[in-house]
Amino acid sequence: MKHLKKIVVAVVLFVATSSFVNAQNKVAHIDVSELMSAMPEMKAAEAELKKLQETYGADIQSSVTEMQNKYKQYQNEAATKSDEENQKRMAELEGFDRTIKEAQQKAQQELQNKQVALLGPISDKAKLAIEKVAAAQGMNYVLDSSQGSGVIVAKGTDLLPLVKKELGF
Repeated sequence: MKHLKKIVVAVVLFVATSSFVNAQNKVAHIDVSELMSAMPEMKAAEAELKKLQETYGADIQSSVTEMQNKYKQYQNEAATKSDEENQKRMAELEGFDRTIKEAQQKAQQELQNKQVALLGPISDKAKLAIEKVAAAQGMNYVLDSSQGSGVIVAKGTDLLPLVKKELGF
């Protein structure tokens, strides 16, 4: 009977201690994608990326148009040229096509690199502000409540307004 009493007391103390520890863990959430899209730096970065993408797109489109014009010209003149000349022209067009595809790949890679270079500091700034606000609010955990991030219910403390205030907007 004494052992049973000791076990019951130990279990009660364990449950009480666990409840106390769990009550100390404060959890908040923030929609990081909403925060970042509201940051002025993000708007400037998106504008720069769009401009760069349009520049690459225009260059590639002019090359495609040039290739299409040559193809039409070569097709119209094919009957008056020798087989050897027509084969040279086809090889030239194939090389032109390859060059365009390489330019597209290079443009895509450069856009990705630029995106990383522009968005990295913005992401870091947002993270530092979130950490600062979370520490000031006594939060132990902050979950990203952006759509698709895995947070099913976000009814706790929302840090978005406080972080925006911290960042000055």
